[in-house]
This record gives sequence, structure tokens and C-alpha cells, in this order.
Amino acid sequence: MAPSAEIPLVGGVADGESITVELDVNGRPPLTHHHVGDGGLAESEIYELTSMTGDDPPWRYEWRGPAI
Repeated sequence: MAPSAEIPLVGGVADGESITVELDVNGRPPLTHHHVGDGGLAESEIYELTSMTGDDPPWRYEWRGPAI
């Protein structure tokens, strides 16, 4: 099983939630997360990975806008 990390979502409808993602072979999470809303793909939002120095976890996903 690949290592994973729990990363908070900041902004958008999922603000304050966290997701668990698998880390790649270099120990990094995916660069983006597509959060699917209650209305399905039509309400998806894009979150982009941001590094946070000194925080634990050292990343967060920041809201960038609707996926469509």
C-alpha cells in the first residue's frame, strides 16, 4: 500500500474539509484535487496544492475555481 497524507482544503464549498491522498514515489501528493459537489461533475471545483513551510502537514489544497 502506498503512503498517504491527509491534506486540508481551503476555500470554496469544501473549505475546512480534509482529504486523504496517496503520495507518489517522491513522497508528494497530486498537484490538483477535483472536488465533486453534491450536483456531481457539474459542481466540481479545482483545488491546487500549495506547500506550507513549518506546517504539519506541509501542504494544503487551495481553491482555484469551478472545474467547468
